[in-house]
Amino acid sequence: MKPLALALLLAGFALPAGDPPGFFLWKSADLKDLSKTLASKMGERKLASQTIGSFGDYSFMLAHREGPGDAEYHATKADVFVVQSGEATLVVGGELVDGKSSRPNEMYASSIKGGTEKKLAAGDVVTIPAKVAHQLKLDPGKEFTYFVVKIAQP
Repeated sequence: MKPLALALLLAGFALPAGDPPGFFLWKSADLKDLSKTLASKMGERKLASQTIGSFGDYSFMLAHREGPGDAEYHATKADVFVVQSGEATLVVGGELVDGKSSRPNEMYASSIKGGTEKKLAAGDVVTIPAKVAHQLKLDPGKEFTYFVVKIAQP
């Protein structure tokens, strides 16, 4: 019986190597290269972003800003930001001022009333639950690059 057990154990190590569904690895150098590409695609809103993966209820993107963003509200998605470079002020909580629906379960506005300001810098990680207003503000001449995980919430 021992040879059979050993054979089964070794067979497990011989299974084809491959990444399991939903596994992603983004190397730091790759994200830096992508952020340079994004900077060259900047629109009039001073934002460029690219979805770089998705699996089930999760999606992943990289965003680069050189100006403030609109205030946002996502009814069914939480955000996780991992700051890659730069500095920004995150306004979180409060209410959108004259919010407008942009697509199902999403609203945008020019500002937030009653939110709290949080300073963000490279290396910081922040979570923003669904149904919480948020907005990134940048000082003139500043840049901000961040990795975003969007998580669908019931």
